Amino acid sequence: MGDVLTVGEIQSQFDSEWVLVGDPETDETLQVQSGRVIYHSKDRDEVYRKAIDLKPTRFAMLYTGTLPKDTAIVL
Repeated sequence: MGDVLTVGEIQSQFDSEWVLVGDPETDETLQVQSGRVIYHSKDRDEVYRKAIDLKPTRFAMLYTGTLPKDTAIVL
């Protein structure tokens, strides 16, 4: 883990997982386009704990699966 991957590569390598992405490259709408995978897990809380431990300066959190239809996302 350390190579810069596109979002497509991240999705194919870490299917249905939460992914902590370091130094994300974003487009004009701040959608993540690529970055370095720092950590990944099927357990969201585990990835959040790792982010707290590592304290990356710039990061994004991605979920590569399909969220259930009744899921609400709060930003």
